[in-house]
Amino acid sequence: MSQRIEDYALIGDLHTAALISRTGSLDWACFPRFDSAAAFAAILGDEAHGSWQLGPLGDGTTPAPATRRRYVGDTLALESTWVTPGGTLQITDFMPPSEDQTHTPHIVRIVEAIGGRVTVRSRLRPRFDYGLVRPRIMAVGERHVLVAGPDALWLDTTAPTAVFDDVLCSDFTLSEGDRTTFTLTYRDSHQAPPTAIAPETALDRTLAYWEQWAAQCTYRGAFREAVMRSLITLKALTYAPTGGIVAAPTTSLPEDIGGSRNWDYRYCWLRDAAITLSSLLRTGYREEARDWAAWLLRAVAGDPDRLQIMYGITGKRRLPESELSHLPGHLSSRPVRIGNDAAHQLQLDVYGEVTDALDRARQAGLGVDETAADLQIALVEWLEQHWHEPDEGIWEVRGPRRHFVHSKVMAWAAVDRTVKLIESGAAHGPLERWRGLREAIHRDVCEKGFDPNRNTFTQSYGSAELDASLLLIPQMGFLPPDDKRVIGTINAVQKELTTPDGFVLRYPTAGDKEGVDGLEGDEGAFLACSFWLADDLAMIGRGDEARELFEKLLGLRNDVGLLAEEWDCRRKEQVGNFPQAFSHVALIDTATALERAAAALPDPRNDGAARALNPAGRNR
Repeated sequence: MSQRIEDYALIGDLHTAALISRTGSLDWACFPRFDSAAAFAAILGDEAHGSWQLGPLGDGTTPAPATRRRYVGDTLALESTWVTPGGTLQITDFMPPSEDQTHTPHIVRIVEAIGGRVTVRSRLRPRFDYGLVRPRIMAVGERHVLVAGPDALWLDTTAPTAVFDDVLCSDFTLSEGDRTTFTLTYRDSHQAPPTAIAPETALDRTLAYWEQWAAQCTYRGAFREAVMRSLITLKALTYAPTGGIVAAPTTSLPEDIGGSRNWDYRYCWLRDAAITLSSLLRTGYREEARDWAAWLLRAVAGDPDRLQIMYGITGKRRLPESELSHLPGHLSSRPVRIGNDAAHQLQLDVYGEVTDALDRARQAGLGVDETAADLQIALVEWLEQHWHEPDEGIWEVRGPRRHFVHSKVMAWAAVDRTVKLIESGAAHGPLERWRGLREAIHRDVCEKGFDPNRNTFTQSYGSAELDASLLLIPQMGFLPPDDKRVIGTINAVQKELTTPDGFVLRYPTAGDKEGVDGLEGDEGAFLACSFWLADDLAMIGRGDEARELFEKLLGLRNDVGLLAEEWDCRRKEQVGNFPQAFSHVALIDTATALERAAAALPDPRNDGAARALNPAGRNR
């Protein structure tokens, strides 16, 4: 497909999601869950791998892009409008949301002429198992069913429909005020046919659901539109039955167009828990935060020796990685991968993120019980024996393990939060020993992970390279924002890791497997890291600079307010899996941080732990 990643918009039902392009083509959808095999995978190949083109019939062979698109208010109903020489066409796409465990997925497309006269074309060609399997199409009364193995899709439409070359085809003309509807419903093939739904009623209920959900938002700052769209996106990436939030609804959208940095993000990362919990709580969404905390506790269980950095949406542990050789990849970016072997990496920072998430949940009164405290104690008991080991780090490198500074900082955070838990009387543990452990990790990082000649922390012990994760040092309370080493690190990241546009790279990439991550090729600026820089600038009193960067980042969103993982500064487009929860969480955090900075309010992410440990800002 020639569509750019940012040309897509998201619809979803809290169980799965779909991506629809500017031309009205549905090019990605998995049924019945986010992590199921795709029935529409054209975004990773072409229309032959599963697509549903719907829009005005133009003169050429290439469908025309919509003149404009928008979400209807604070909802996930997508409205696309084409202004053609003959008239104006509007398509409203949505998936009725449900938190019911027995939910049946529907994709509803309402087509209406709102002026003049327009001829419309629909070409529905699902291809099950990631574009590999053509379904058998049968007419059942006025309905059509497309069946392949265990899967079936039922089409209900008011448009005349015929089958041609394994494609369901509809061509029809609408005059002003005319409306035609399409509803595509997933069903296990052995089950009875699904009950047809009324599209207009489903639309009313969908709009009402999202409007009521959005009304709970407590953020009233200057960036409400961007924050609200990001919150709706996070909600859309939530698997309602368990509360787990996927990193993105897609797999293998490239970080480097034409390259091999293509990964499956349809899973739940533990490190996302802390920042997502914080963002949800900060904006009034306690129920979602509670569900996320409950998912976290179930997934981690009680064995720190077997802690994974990611899990499936139900808490599943086995996520074997494989390649789909039949798919050419987005803009020839291969391989296309499903599953993710990084699930079994050693990433010490996750222990810090889990304990920080539990700490936030406890402080917010989300009902985490004594078993959560027991888990936290067990995690630190394990970490006490292993914090000094090298690991793969926050970026899941596939090169040799290193002593990543961020990993050590997060190990410190795990011990720090647990020491405070014991001090509060909510748990029992070796308080004095762990106070000493906290100080020992802090000293180790400041001695081995800091370059005094350049006045900056480094990516790993003994390395001269930088890493954007160092921007989290003040945010985790490891050192106060006004510490000279923190300010020096921020300045160094700005100097050495920013693009000409001012956006932040995660770390230097060598372009070949000799680099720190063991991968070929390069990548774009990492959007979450760019938001972190804005956070830090606000924390050290450079508010105008922080706001300027934040507004530049907002300008990278697509026309409906969505962000992928990265920004390709050469191609001037978004890259990576889309939309990316991490990017939207970081956007929310920075928006609220800027509001606090403008009002001179303290940052709850920096609770003074570092000042209490080193009141003079010195490590010895």
